[in-house]
Amino acid sequence: MDTEAQHRERGSSSATPTRAEEGSRFMRSTGLSWRRTALLGSACALFALLFSHFVIQPFLIPSGSMEPTLQVGDRVLVNKLAYRFGAEPHRGDVVVFDGTGSFVQEPPGQNPVTALLRGAAAALGLAEPAETDFVKRVVGVGGDRVVCCDKGGMVEVNGRAVEEQYVYPGDVPSSVPFDIVVPPGTLWVMGDHRGNSRDSRDHLGSPGGGMVPVGRVVGRADWIGWPFGRWSSVEPTGTFSTVPSPDGAHG
Repeated sequence: MDTEAQHRERGSSSATPTRAEEGSRFMRSTGLSWRRTALLGSACALFALLFSHFVIQPFLIPSGSMEPTLQVGDRVLVNKLAYRFGAEPHRGDVVVFDGTGSFVQEPPGQNPVTALLRGAAAALGLAEPAETDFVKRVVGVGGDRVVCCDKGGMVEVNGRAVEEQYVYPGDVPSSVPFDIVVPPGTLWVMGDHRGNSRDSRDHLGSPGGGMVPVGRVVGRADWIGWPFGRWSSVEPTGTFSTVPSPDGAHG
């Protein structure tokens, strides 16, 4: 009897993995792959949220109050570093701000999990912003006297009429007359679509008189990132270049 041949055959058979062993290895490798994918996805999401919170935040434009500069559905990229390190908003800047206490009252409490998920989606530009967030153009900064309208029907800042070329075609600068002095540390803001914008003018009789505290500004809208056909920067305006500062010097 050829016992050596039988021994070789048994050894060869034991070295070949069974289907159960192959399946177990596949499951282990698949499990590791899914875990790696989940960890990588979580890390990317965390990085995106941190980047959005501290540097650049997408902001979905929910209304036509800033037409024609910004259209409904645009996603603008808000530069959160624009006003860090001592810098402050300038006349003509398009800013995103939290209107709590100036444009709206403190919102009622909501489910913390829902608030967290909604906040994360809004921070990534995937959902409409909170009802307390607004985007408007700065027309007056602390110390400015802003009047509308002068004899020519234009907005006047510190005694100088400004030609606002960004205003929606056919709109007048304001159908609501006002004559205000902007307190230090606050802003007077207006939408570009003056006939379709609830802005500082609508809160003249409210606490704060429609002024937005500089500390409530989230950042400056610098770029339109979506849709692809509207990729562009939000161009700065020269409208206020000849406006004197409150002390008489040009600002």
